[in-house]
Amino acid sequence: MVGAPAVAAWIAQFAFWVLLALGVFYGELSRRSIVTFVVLWAAGYFGLPRLSAYAGLFVPPYIAVLDIALVWVVFKEDLRLT
Repeated sequence: MVGAPAVAAWIAQFAFWVLLALGVFYGELSRRSIVTFVVLWAAGYFGLPRLSAYAGLFVPPYIAVLDIALVWVVFKEDLRLT
């Protein structure tokens, strides 16, 4: 059975790639910014678990922060939930 933190981690991963694709589609992300976001994602996804046994727990929040940055860059504002 999959718990809520695992589902949130999958949602963060999915949102990252969807937001990256939307940024490319809308023309809001240049090649340099795409490469920067992918390098930051790879550094967190592959690098954090190698730091220590517990550092891998910080991968989903790290990717969620990248998602927030992508929302600001792509949509030029924060998205309202209400």
